Amino acid sequence: MKPLLRSRQAPNLDDRLEALRRVVEIGRDRFEPSLVDDARGILDRGTERMGFGRNLTVAALAGATGTGKSSLFNKLSGSDLSPTGVLRPTTSTAQAAMWGEASDVLDWLGISRRHGLSDPDLDGLVLLDLPDHDSTQAEHRLEADRLVDLVDVFIWVVDPQKYADATLHDDYLQPLAGHAAVTVVVLNQIDRLSEAERRQCAADLARLLKADGMNGVRVLSTSAVTGEGLEDLRKTIVNRVREERASVERLSADLDRLAARLAPLCSSAKAPGLTAGDRESLVDALAEAAGVETVAGAVARAHRRDAALAMGWPFTRWLRRFRPDPLRRLHLGRGGEGGRTSLPAATPLQRAQADGAVRRTAASAGSGLPDPWPDGIKRSVAESTETLLDELDGSISQTDLQESDRPAWWSVANGLQTLLAAVAVVGFLWLALLFGLEWLQIPRPPTPEVESIPWPTLALVGGLLAGFVLSFIFQLLARVGAGRRRKRASRALRSGVKEIAERTVTGPIEQEIGRHREFCAALEALRQTR
Repeated sequence: MKPLLRSRQAPNLDDRLEALRRVVEIGRDRFEPSLVDDARGILDRGTERMGFGRNLTVAALAGATGTGKSSLFNKLSGSDLSPTGVLRPTTSTAQAAMWGEASDVLDWLGISRRHGLSDPDLDGLVLLDLPDHDSTQAEHRLEADRLVDLVDVFIWVVDPQKYADATLHDDYLQPLAGHAAVTVVVLNQIDRLSEAERRQCAADLARLLKADGMNGVRVLSTSAVTGEGLEDLRKTIVNRVREERASVERLSADLDRLAARLAPLCSSAKAPGLTAGDRESLVDALAEAAGVETVAGAVARAHRRDAALAMGWPFTRWLRRFRPDPLRRLHLGRGGEGGRTSLPAATPLQRAQADGAVRRTAASAGSGLPDPWPDGIKRSVAESTETLLDELDGSISQTDLQESDRPAWWSVANGLQTLLAAVAVVGFLWLALLFGLEWLQIPRPPTPEVESIPWPTLALVGGLLAGFVLSFIFQLLARVGAGRRRKRASRALRSGVKEIAERTVTGPIEQEIGRHREFCAALEALRQTR
């Protein structure tokens, strides 16, 4: 196939075809299959047709049975190439008369019956005689419809009896209303009408064409029998050939019509997208379903347990070791061990809350978009809800929830508690020694006193009391630290939840909204005027 040519008359035609290519790509899995098929058909036909160049003009004589289009074909070609007569239908297969070399385009059109002619004025013309569009043979109608989709110029031939035929107007002229620039309507067999009947018939035909949306279409009156009007028809065709823009105008009209069909799919207002509130609400709901606060609470309790083991009253702190580590119970630990946590399974209510949050987020993002984009947004996140909670659980298990370095003051506090415990033990042993000497009635040395309180008693009671009080104070300080660690853990866990939400929910939603913006940009390029 020849390379696509850029037309001087339509310098943006290549850009419009490229825009259509983007529309087809974007709409492949989003739009109605019939709409996508039509768009792909125009893209393929347009690209192939423009590949043959604009110096060729493919015109087709089309019409109903008995209108005389084959007779006109013979008159225009100057020979009896097409059979005529009373037997209907007389044209069973399309045939072509070509002025100049046009074998490639005729191969593309799928027409084997072709006749080469010579006329400098018509050089570059391919004139087709199509089967009757109202033929009783289905294959004839299908062949006519196929070629109507491919030709550059439509020459609709009607007669005084069938010019108002509903099939012609409803199935052909109205759908091609935007193609008036490449359409000619020929009222044939006017030799059968009086002057008054001609005027009335022409006026009625003009009224019907206006109702079809064929504003500005050229209407000619001819008679293949008397030759009246044939010169005007020939001049009209010659002018179209010399202009060398019929193929461009036909394709541009197809693109205009398709753009009008696509226009409702692009939002006229700015799409709202996702707000910060939507994102925050989604993360809140997913964090609740994932048990973020449960885990953050376990981090705080684990911190207080570690603090008690490090700074608690030495005579009772060992009891803490019999209490399980809150994080270990959940299969969570330092450095993010990964694997499945032992968090309670999400309840049906939590799952419903998570699913509802995803649906609300999708609905909010698509609220300003026309169909089918809201459904596309919902589909983009539909599968994420199936594995979302498992991904959240995995994220929690991989989050480093314990800080590797204990606070430095814990060591100082532990040393102080150890010292006070040692003082209490020394006091206890001293008193025990004094009691033993007293019991054995062995003379004992004098015991130092402070304000009449023996040193050993002061050491024992003071060490125990001071250690207990400090342990209480240290636990209060540990609670403050546990609160800070809970907040840090909550932020870290929510960060993981947010990352999953962006990857599985908001990311696909934004991608779908981005495709909508791409589609609107492509549609704008497709709608550029010729």
